Amino acid sequence: MSEPVTGGAAVIDSLAAQGVSDVFGIPGTHNLELYRYLPQSGIRHVVTRHEQGAGYAADGFARVSGRPGVLITTSGPGITNAVTALATAYADSIPILAVSPGAPRGRVGADVGWLHEVKNQQAALDAVTGRSIRAESADDIPDIVADIFEGFASRRPRPVHLEVPVDVLEGDWARVPCARRPLPGAARADRPAVDAVAAALLGAANPLVVAGGGARGATAELRALAELGIPVLTTVNGKGVLDEAHPASLGAGARLSTAHDAVNGADVLLVVGSELGDSDLWGGTVAPGRPGERTVVRIDLDAAQAHKNVRADLAIVADARLTLRDLVEALRDKGIRGWDTARALTLRGQIDAEAARSGAAWEPIQRSLAAALPADTVVAGDSSQVTYYGTVHSWPFTPANRLLYPTGYATLGYGLPAAIGAKIAAPDRSVVALFGDGAAMFSIQELITATEQGLAIPVVIVDNGGYAEIREQMVDRGIVPQAVDLYRPDIPALARAIGAHGVEATSVDELGPLAAQALSADRPTVIYHRV
Repeated sequence: MSEPVTGGAAVIDSLAAQGVSDVFGIPGTHNLELYRYLPQSGIRHVVTRHEQGAGYAADGFARVSGRPGVLITTSGPGITNAVTALATAYADSIPILAVSPGAPRGRVGADVGWLHEVKNQQAALDAVTGRSIRAESADDIPDIVADIFEGFASRRPRPVHLEVPVDVLEGDWARVPCARRPLPGAARADRPAVDAVAAALLGAANPLVVAGGGARGATAELRALAELGIPVLTTVNGKGVLDEAHPASLGAGARLSTAHDAVNGADVLLVVGSELGDSDLWGGTVAPGRPGERTVVRIDLDAAQAHKNVRADLAIVADARLTLRDLVEALRDKGIRGWDTARALTLRGQIDAEAARSGAAWEPIQRSLAAALPADTVVAGDSSQVTYYGTVHSWPFTPANRLLYPTGYATLGYGLPAAIGAKIAAPDRSVVALFGDGAAMFSIQELITATEQGLAIPVVIVDNGGYAEIREQMVDRGIVPQAVDLYRPDIPALARAIGAHGVEATSVDELGPLAAQALSADRPTVIYHRV
């Protein structure tokens, strides 16, 4: 006979069967049965100091590892504390599985004062994730989890919530082996559709690629297109998919008006893995196709993206890497006209000059850090000026780098826990957190998590005195600035009180050497710098 176990074993066995190595979360009254089975599962549990931090850590883990991040919370306030992190993952198409208990079977919406009771917890989570699934039986859990992971591999990745009623989690389960399903192969485009795109590009005098986060698996293919004379502009989520030192790279300046003009001036615009949203374009718009003058091509794994924000003349719903590989083959030796190197470099210079006008204060910081840190460094940013005006434009990336940034949801407090998740995913890789003082105080408690885990992360906090971007917007609208100029605590002392290292850089030139030194420390190092 199999040993008597509870529904908690069904969850943990299912996660282990899917190859999950790490989970982030906090134990609570209703999820304790999960912790009964974690020690023998081989899955490492990283306890954070807030469930939102656990969600951001799972996000950073997923972006760096290429595998789904997993979050475990208790019911009610545990899972609702993680809602902003899950909404962030939804906006940026990040695969996260959030597991939480729920009200016992037959008690949803009962409104009887059950501990952690939510009017309808599943509905609340369904509103901010790709889907929320309630497992009414422990026997159903292995198939549900296998289906979730199959979806992560074959569909547009978005967070999923699994709710397990407390009585299912704590009830008896007749243990059965949990298996991992063979994952489906990537979707390939029909050859006639690829040939139609190739024909459009062969007839183009002014083609241009916009690559988003959905192009991240197609770096070699994008480089091959670039070397045919097609310049590549990226969104922030696509930053580095083409080496930004490549002569055909236009950088990650999709938000800039100079880039908007180039995009709208293209006679063939090839959009790969991007929704072309306002969070990408910052108020810019993309012109539709015009018969005989302009063709918009979109390649995306999600059919819902095919005509979002600008209608495609040619839409391919398939894997970006396979589609671009077939497209490059169709174009090979066909004499595409494209751009010459001098023309692409001129446009890149114009884009960089526009970026410099808003990012001049932040560029020396990026230069100091980039010069001192390894070439494949992961940079965890935040919705801070030092990130979106600085790192995005002034830290040159290659496909070996990764910028962790909450593009779509633009939340504060993301950078530090995301850096923790990244370092857990890739312990031998250099990870630096870089954000402003406003962002830092949203999740400063996660320094304890990084210290507890012994993570050698340089945490560079650039203090501009508060919420500077919002202050500037108030001034622009004629509003007297208020609630934006913040008290400046002694952040290095705070770090040391937590148990981390804490130092102050009195000049920009000190930032890089201090960060490089912090990579070999026994715990995180907060490097504070006032601007």
